[in-house]
Amino acid sequence: MADENPFPGENNTGHFWDDNLRELRNPPPRWWMNAFWLSIAWWVLYGLLYPMWPTPPWKLDQTEQQHTEGMLAWSSIKEFKEGMAQVEEVRAEYENRIAQMSAEEILADPGLLQYTLASSKVVFGDYCAACHGSGGQGNPGYPVLADNDWLWGGTLGKITETINGGRKGNMIAHQNILSEQEVDTLAQFAVDLSEGREASAEAWGLFKTKGCFGCHGPEANGVIGTLPNGDVISVGAANLTDRLWRFRPGGFESAKHTILYGVNQAGVEQTRDAVMPKFGGDGSAAGRLDENQIKKLAVYVHELGGGQ
Repeated sequence: MADENPFPGENNTGHFWDDNLRELRNPPPRWWMNAFWLSIAWWVLYGLLYPMWPTPPWKLDQTEQQHTEGMLAWSSIKEFKEGMAQVEEVRAEYENRIAQMSAEEILADPGLLQYTLASSKVVFGDYCAACHGSGGQGNPGYPVLADNDWLWGGTLGKITETINGGRKGNMIAHQNILSEQEVDTLAQFAVDLSEGREASAEAWGLFKTKGCFGCHGPEANGVIGTLPNGDVISVGAANLTDRLWRFRPGGFESAKHTILYGVNQAGVEQTRDAVMPKFGGDGSAAGRLDENQIKKLAVYVHELGGGQ
């Protein structure tokens, strides 16, 4: 830095580096200063018109913090709450009707059915889509809901029962029960039926003598019997006669894996997982569904998959 100012006529601070680098005292442009003072005026005006200034008691939780209301008495939160109140007022009429009607009656009312399907889509997205997919297509390891294949029955009553109480699949592991040849025969049996081919007499014999029909039904379609009211008797066993596979991608190796290691078998390392939590009653997890939500979801799922 120079000891003397070599540019005495220049508006500088007198600080120099490398002989000619210096710090000047040029004022900022007038437009810049005008914008600066206008921004301060805008800040003050904004604070007077809108909620801005916190008031006691001081709290870290901003949802409970008190503040000035502003001369316009408007805020986005206030507008949101007013809008939600209007929405709830409109919904209340439909929700009250749903509470007084059965799922079957809702299905028979076109106007109410339209509302039910629209509002249930949100509930389905929040609670069901993580496993079953946003469109009911089923994520890997979880059942497809967008078809007409029902493990536990597809009537409105059965679907409601499933949502309310949850489901837990069960199939014993046969790794220590069947020989390797028997496992291969039964796996091929499942593939043949799925692809519409006639299974061998040997395979049908194993299917019956090894007790498979006790869950999958005498015709291997997952139906043990039928009640007088038309409801099927099922324990959640898969229908082996269609092309839909509970555990994808399906095929010989997939069927063999399920036969060997079963479903939900404690102590069996490679067992299949097939558990659905309950969403009604005294379900312990947070955010369980109320009666109206369960009723609407039952209708939604019924229509999603072409219910029985």
